[in-house]
Amino acid sequence: MKKPVLVGILFVLVVLGVLVYSSMHLAAYGVEVCMNFNGRTACSTAKGASKETALESAIQTACAQVASGVTETIACGRTEPAKETWLP
Repeated sequence: MKKPVLVGILFVLVVLGVLVYSSMHLAAYGVEVCMNFNGRTACSTAKGASKETALESAIQTACAQVASGVTETIACGRTEPAKETWLP
């Protein structure tokens, strides 16, 4: 096998290894959130490196299911979750 091909394969394996390793350690916190907005309800689960990141991500995902347009999505994101359950 030629040297450039071997170096390329080695580089790809190292990059994949770093991606897998880093992604396994990012999700320290998990939360399930249910949002009520305009008479509609949606629940979403998210994981993140911090509690704030996980909660914000879950709220945004749930709001995307029940809100229409930018204005409603922002308004939904500013409301308190109807249910917030932290996962182990």
